[in-house]
Amino acid sequence: MKINGSKAVMESLVNEGVDTIFGYPGGAIMPVYDALYDYRNKIHHVLVRHEQGAGHAAEGYARLTGRPGVALVTSGPGATNLVTAITDAMLDSVPIVCISGQVAAHLIGSDAFQEADVIGITAPITKWNYQITKAEEIPEVFAKAFHIASTNRPGPVLIDITKNAQIESFNYFYKQNPKIIGYKSIPEPEPNKLKEASNILNSAKKPLMLIGHGILISKAEEALVKFIEKTGIPTASTLHGLSALSSNHPLYMGMLGMHGNYGPNLLTNEADAILAVGMRFDDRVTGRVSDYAKNAKIIHVDIDPAELSKNVNADIAIVADAKKALTGLYPMVKKNNHTAWVKKFNDCYKKEHQKIITHETHPKSGKITMAEVIHMLSLKTKGEAVIVADVGQHQMVAARYYKAQKTDSFITSGGLGTMGFALPAAIGAKFAKPEREVVAVIGDGGFQMNIQELATLAQEQIPVKVIILNNNFLGMVRQWQELFFDNRYSFVDLKNPDFIKVCKGFFVDGERVEKREKLSKELDKMLDSKKPYVLEVKVRKEENIFPMIPSGAAVDEIRLE
Repeated sequence: MKINGSKAVMESLVNEGVDTIFGYPGGAIMPVYDALYDYRNKIHHVLVRHEQGAGHAAEGYARLTGRPGVALVTSGPGATNLVTAITDAMLDSVPIVCISGQVAAHLIGSDAFQEADVIGITAPITKWNYQITKAEEIPEVFAKAFHIASTNRPGPVLIDITKNAQIESFNYFYKQNPKIIGYKSIPEPEPNKLKEASNILNSAKKPLMLIGHGILISKAEEALVKFIEKTGIPTASTLHGLSALSSNHPLYMGMLGMHGNYGPNLLTNEADAILAVGMRFDDRVTGRVSDYAKNAKIIHVDIDPAELSKNVNADIAIVADAKKALTGLYPMVKKNNHTAWVKKFNDCYKKEHQKIITHETHPKSGKITMAEVIHMLSLKTKGEAVIVADVGQHQMVAARYYKAQKTDSFITSGGLGTMGFALPAAIGAKFAKPEREVVAVIGDGGFQMNIQELATLAQEQIPVKVIILNNNFLGMVRQWQELFFDNRYSFVDLKNPDFIKVCKGFFVDGERVEKREKLSKELDKMLDSKKPYVLEVKVRKEENIFPMIPSGAAVDEIRLE
């Protein structure tokens, strides 16, 4: 059929199964928005209030569906406002397709109004980007974009479309899953390497399994449970691996990393074999890398060959999808248990519980703690809500104290650590899974970074719940200044607005709670609401998050205080 480029964009989105897009219109993308007007019964457009919000909302959508989220913006500042979200998606392996308008092809390079070199800007932070200058390029480029974003290691792609290409007409034909020269599918795991890995695991006395985001991306949760229940290997999770394994599973030992659980960090350097699946050994996990896991044979499984032996040398490096690797390993490993080794982790947890957890979740006096809020939320939602955490102290508290029982229950910005992520990402997550309770947990600093998306919530009237843990500080920076900079609090004290008045100005319901005896009732009120709702909780002003591995320290130098 002969159609113009703008309608071709819409048809291509429909062919890829897109039902929701997040965007903000402008001059250079206006023809596409005009075409979108006729597709409102097929594609729901969410009008965000800032393009960064569109990118993060697309991330939230993608994290729960596994399909690419879509952001649609105009040229110049519209596209450059997406850069943070694109980088965030790149570091966290989230599939998003970003579509930006561009000035007409004959104006490129002339410094035309709202022109920016979006291809040059985004080349280092995308899996692939492409500038369309002719309408007939649209079907092939869109098919490639969705294929690249969602296959192998997922990630962001960007399509920049000149205004003339949106207007020109051509004969449209669409073919999904194109063959792309130089873009190879991940091979099946090598049987000989699986055999070598199984030999190490079968003979290990103190094996440890580390799981990351790759488990969730490949939908390997069931394969993971079967594998660890056969081998008896204690298992710990990265921040992005949270909810891949139920927190109640007897072989789940907690979270790795700077503010992770005591046992998985302390005992890493005692392990004689480490099986790492779908994680990348980033610095927040390894601590001082020269002293990381010196006693262990390391088996590293990752879909991206560039991650293997990048930070930590792997004795056996397996390029594979996480699910295929675990399924292939399963018949090769022996039925086993490691009772004495598992007991060491449990003993560490008891020590952590006695020293930290009990006092944080059940304080006897003083102001409300962040931990007791999350602990209570976890109990009230039975660990089945989707928690979307922003970045800072509250993020680590949410990761530590929300006991996820369902898969895909924890979303956050990990690699980039983007403050302002949670509110728009929660909006995207709710559109992805409207039947699930979605709760954004945000600090008072991060909340103000994308506070304008309250207007998006109000306009869409989707029941996203927001908890602001307000300590009037940039809490994580303040903690570091206290511990490592002699209490020199340099520009971290926040004079905040009245958040509840601000919410009401956006026509979003909200309440503030300052007294412990009212917390439970207010959480119930929030969870019972059928509309967007913000609960501000005034928490301890100088609360620190422990355990903690100081920057530059080894994992077994983790501090409980």
